[in-house]
Amino acid sequence: MSKAALQWPIKSVLDNFPLPQYTCQNPYRLFSSSPYKSKSGHGLRKNIQDSYAHDQAQRRQEANKRRQAELKEQRRAALGDPIRGHTTPFVESFDTGLPRPATASVEQVSHTTTAQSPQQPPPSPANATGEAHLNYSLTKPELLDSLDYSRVLSEPLVSADRSRADPAKEAQDAKQHKAEHANAYEAVSRIVSLANATGRERSRANVQRIIDTFGRHNTDKYLKSKAPSLQSTYSTDMAQKALPRAGPDTGSSEVQIGILTAKIRVLADRYEGANRNDKVGKRDLRLLLHKRQKLLKYMERKERGSQRWTNMLETLGLTEATWKGQIAVQ
Repeated sequence: MSKAALQWPIKSVLDNFPLPQYTCQNPYRLFSSSPYKSKSGHGLRKNIQDSYAHDQAQRRQEANKRRQAELKEQRRAALGDPIRGHTTPFVESFDTGLPRPATASVEQVSHTTTAQSPQQPPPSPANATGEAHLNYSLTKPELLDSLDYSRVLSEPLVSADRSRADPAKEAQDAKQHKAEHANAYEAVSRIVSLANATGRERSRANVQRIIDTFGRHNTDKYLKSKAPSLQSTYSTDMAQKALPRAGPDTGSSEVQIGILTAKIRVLADRYEGANRNDKVGKRDLRLLLHKRQKLLKYMERKERGSQRWTNMLETLGLTEATWKGQIAVQ
């Protein structure tokens, strides 16, 4: 059927029943639901009568957009980095395994400082100034005992017959032995130092430091737990009869969060470097971030407002971005 044949009934209807001009300007758009617009575009363009008012409105809109961008940037900076958070001396020490003490304060003193009174709480291990953990799973007391034992074994023998002894030679031998022992002490100290350790040994030392810092077998001595909520008599009696801890605390949420933070820092440094296209490392980093996010959400529900919560956030430099919202690894 031709186009003219299809248009014939419409033309006949229009000829017999002419429609008003305002209802349909185009006879071929009789059944259209949308209003007809002429080709000239008259009425689409806004006629600006006051150019000054228009310029002022444009400037207000641009100022509003700039202010919104500034507020968005401030909120993003306040939330912090969802991967690293804020850098603290304790987190920076993960790179070398050696402690970096923060600025000394009244509450935060050196780990080697002895308490002056029984009422004074012991300091946090996070503020230690000495190297407590060494390479090859050694400790400082073990190293000192071994070096002292080797010094005793290597001391020059003193003649029992003092009539034939040479005091000058004995003094020279003692001086030489002291110098050799000092050289040996320096050499062994460098060998067992974490500054010359492998990445695996540094990770092991970092895990041990985190356990000593956040383990509740130590933190219960100087950090107050959260105030107990309204509980039943049965749960209160069971809490009072709780058995003491046997050995170091390795399963608390703050300990696991600290260990995950150390692992995340290693993977983040590796991923942001030359291994940008490492898909497996990116996946591992994402899994660790989400696991830490779940633990932080759980601990926020259980310990929010307590000294354990604030101490962990301040020591590890964690912000709200690490457990709120979506964490994306670009």
